[in-house]
Amino acid sequence: MKDAFGGILNLVLIALFLVIIEGVLAFIVCYTKAFRMKNIVISTIEQYDGAGCFKDEIAYDTACRDRIVEGAQRIGYSPTNLHCPTGYKSNVDLFCYKDSSSDSGKYTVYSVITQVDLNIPIINRIMGISIFQIHGDTRGIVKK
Repeated sequence: MKDAFGGILNLVLIALFLVIIEGVLAFIVCYTKAFRMKNIVISTIEQYDGAGCFKDEIAYDTACRDRIVEGAQRIGYSPTNLHCPTGYKSNVDLFCYKDSSSDSGKYTVYSVITQVDLNIPIINRIMGISIFQIHGDTRGIVKK
């Protein structure tokens, strides 16, 4: 009887170890997608100088927006619930952004946030954290 309990305990420990390892690997994949998406958004905004990339602009349906959406589809990035911090605006439900002008008023720097959705039930219960965010800034873009 004593050996039977030892075998069950070993099986439980092995199963728990495998679940934790799978959770860590899933987090790494989701984090990598969000990091790559941030890079796609920043490089696209810089390439188009921010023109037509954001919802609050007149010419919104442009190549800039299309390129961001295509990049998200290419890497498989689609956050379930995008939570933007205070002061940030949501764009295409893929990322959050905030524009801030320089002191001289000639340049605008866009702060971009992408989201890592951590949908692993065991980790959510233990840590209580379901969302991680990745921040990045564009270079100074000359206002037109």
